[in-house]
Amino acid sequence: MKRAAVTRRLIGLLLLAGGHPSAGFAQDALQPYQLVRSLQLIQDRIAAGDHAALPMQAKLLEMADARLRAANAEDYKDPKNFRALLVYGMSGGNPVTVEAATSRATTDPQSLAIAKGVIDYLNGRPGEAIEALRPIDPMALPPDLGAFLALVKGSLLAGDQPATALRLLDEARLLSPGTLVEEAALRRSVGLAVAQGDAARFALASTQYVERYLYSPYASQFADSFVSGVIALHMSISQDKLGDITSMMDPEREKVIYLRIARRAAIDGLNDLSAFASARAEQGRDGNTNQDDPRALLYASLSTVTSGTIEDVRAKLGKIDRSRLSEGDRALLDAAQAIAGEGVAPPTALPAEKPAPVPAAAAQPVPEIATAQGADDSGLPPVEGAISEQPAVTAASS
Repeated sequence: MKRAAVTRRLIGLLLLAGGHPSAGFAQDALQPYQLVRSLQLIQDRIAAGDHAALPMQAKLLEMADARLRAANAEDYKDPKNFRALLVYGMSGGNPVTVEAATSRATTDPQSLAIAKGVIDYLNGRPGEAIEALRPIDPMALPPDLGAFLALVKGSLLAGDQPATALRLLDEARLLSPGTLVEEAALRRSVGLAVAQGDAARFALASTQYVERYLYSPYASQFADSFVSGVIALHMSISQDKLGDITSMMDPEREKVIYLRIARRAAIDGLNDLSAFASARAEQGRDGNTNQDDPRALLYASLSTVTSGTIEDVRAKLGKIDRSRLSEGDRALLDAAQAIAGEGVAPPTALPAEKPAPVPAAAAQPVPEIATAQGADDSGLPPVEGAISEQPAVTAASS
């Protein structure tokens, strides 16, 4: 606690110095590991939902990059400073800075091997990065370095060795709880669990993410994986479990998640799931319903196009205010109305007696609706401020 308080004061002084001629002196007087540790604390605040810290992160990234570039061989003889360089690199730092600093550092062979893997990783050479990092056990390293190494290795192996990747992401979380590392590891675990078809792991990771990091600026990526996972694993995840997870969200985020699920499910012909999600989106919470949201009415109607009577479907579709829909959803509405219209077109030969109500079709994905899908979730607001997870400092020539 005392160390964190000291670091927070240090961050404040650094940022105050940022606009002053003495800023360069202030950052040069600090060791590289002090600047990188300050950066990590800011990133952890961001992961917890403090979006106001984003400008502070940008300034600290700039200062850390400059200090690491300026550090000499003597500075990097301190293991803490070289570890800070590696952590900076695995945080998405500038590969030019990492490579230049490594070239003048004298350190142990394992640290140099990690540096090589990090440089390969940052420069888009995953095969070389995996080979360099494969023999190194993150759990045998100091926790600050091991956590980032486990996260990077897990990300690199996600495509070819998902089970190993999940284990590494668990190690990253174990070594660095309550940090941006854990946020990223949980978020990636959700997508990997979907790829593995592991509904239990998907539900657990989703629950943990919503509990801890729903307000992270990277949570839109979690939302994408969560919606895709609910669709892909719909046979294995109960509606009760889905409700348990979304109940931890605030009402607006819960509504948008259910709207996204309802849309995807309707397009994929998952009528029961679409109807459930549409109803939950309309239902709202705390006495505030969303029954006037045309998207909820549209997605609920789409779920009955292939199962309800034509008359009922046309009546529901006719109540939708298309002016309040996005372009993509207007295309879905047009497709649904066209299908419903086909059901009431005059037959070539009228039967002698009145026919029974006409069901739209067998319950399966409707080609016209699938074709009209366009960009998935078009017009839906993000579940939070969407920020792409990209390297913190772009590569630049020395």
